[in-house]
Amino acid sequence: MNDRKDVEAVTQRLRAAIEALESAVERRLEVAVGDGEVADQIHALALDRSKLAAELDNAAARSKSLEATNREISERIEVAMTAIRSVIAINER
Repeated sequence: MNDRKDVEAVTQRLRAAIEALESAVERRLEVAVGDGEVADQIHALALDRSKLAAELDNAAARSKSLEATNREISERIEVAMTAIRSVIAINER
């Protein structure tokens, strides 16, 4: 009878250990899924960052191009205004 009680006690401890192990595995799986989700989010953010950096580079290049074009147009307008003033001055004489 003593052996039976020993076996029941060992069986009870084994069940408790198995339940603890199952709980630990479930928690680890939840963490792994959470880690995977975080990794996916980080990857998505990195892709977004890369796209935004490329768009910013393109916008900066376009801005520089527009500034150069603006300066050229301003110079041409100034030349045209000078020519018009010269014609007006000649006609006023």
